[in-house]
Amino acid sequence: MGQRLFAGGWLLFAPLVFWTPLASAYANSTFVGGMVIALSVLIPMMPGMSMSGMMGGPDVPPGWSYTPSSWLQRYPVAVMALIGFFVARYMGAYQLGHIDRAWDPFFGLGTQTIITSDASKAWPIADGGLGAVVYMLELVMTFMGGKTRWRTMPWMVLALAVLVLPLGGVSIYFIIIQPIVIGTWCTICLIAGLAMVIMIPYSLDEFVALGQFLVDARRKGKPFWRAFWTGDAMESGMADPASGPGAPLGDMIRQAAQGVTLPWALLASGAVGLWFMFTRISFGTSGQMANSDHLTGALVVTFAIIAFAEVARPLRFINIAFGLWLIAAPWLLTGNATPFADWAGMAGGVLLIALSIPRGRIANSYAGWDRVMYWPM
Repeated sequence: MGQRLFAGGWLLFAPLVFWTPLASAYANSTFVGGMVIALSVLIPMMPGMSMSGMMGGPDVPPGWSYTPSSWLQRYPVAVMALIGFFVARYMGAYQLGHIDRAWDPFFGLGTQTIITSDASKAWPIADGGLGAVVYMLELVMTFMGGKTRWRTMPWMVLALAVLVLPLGGVSIYFIIIQPIVIGTWCTICLIAGLAMVIMIPYSLDEFVALGQFLVDARRKGKPFWRAFWTGDAMESGMADPASGPGAPLGDMIRQAAQGVTLPWALLASGAVGLWFMFTRISFGTSGQMANSDHLTGALVVTFAIIAFAEVARPLRFINIAFGLWLIAAPWLLTGNATPFADWAGMAGGVLLIALSIPRGRIANSYAGWDRVMYWPM
């Protein structure tokens, strides 16, 4: 299998390494490479075709109200990965010279400027194409394993978390530097970054279940690395109560979103952060103040979205620190066009602090992790 995976990976990277001028070669290598990886990994690791899939144990982690590895739970991640793949591949096609113009409905030549900037050219290959490869790997890994993979394939759950979490941070970094370093925005870059960030709250619950499984295995004296690489059984828990494919669409959507809720305070926090990202346009800010607003706003939006995950709800408190900075920034930095902009910025900081206090609804239980979610109470 290792040789097939190497061959599939090479087919994905070869057009980028050699900067192929042929659009057909790029499309063919992408399709064939993706199929090679999928057929090498997905089929051998389908539920019931491995020893780990035959282990005894529950579908739902002990103390949980649902399984974070169900197929419905994976759909939001798969959809976001697919969106990110097409957007990133489009940018990669422009960087490779396969299309003459990069579409941007709001910022004119913003997309073309961003993906041909020095920051983009710092990569030895087209970074849009590299992003497409990452999104494809995430899509493939989303479909690996069955609904008990949180305990039967811990290594794969961790690998997916390594792809989603750090690369989500990289996506946010590139969103932040657009107006600060390059001086413009890129609409489709924002779409790709948003898709990556949205994956995070839908992935965190499975990562928490994996951690609880490994801690339980360690407490019972089981070899840690064997449990990590091959999985194991687990006592208690229950069967997956989720509805089957014939269930009403509304029930399936609710089950797909289990573990993620949208409290009004977090939605409002995200709106405040989004507004601060564009004070260059709304208030005509410039220099240090404009850069600070954009940086802070992007981080506020990021942590508000991540806190949609019930298991990550305490992260909303990070936005209190950003609110305090927004209050202090007009007194410490230069660049606001009018005193009204100063007062509006401070009012936004106060509002953000107030919005970061309510916990919002938590609809599920997560065994010992409940103590983390309900902190500090």
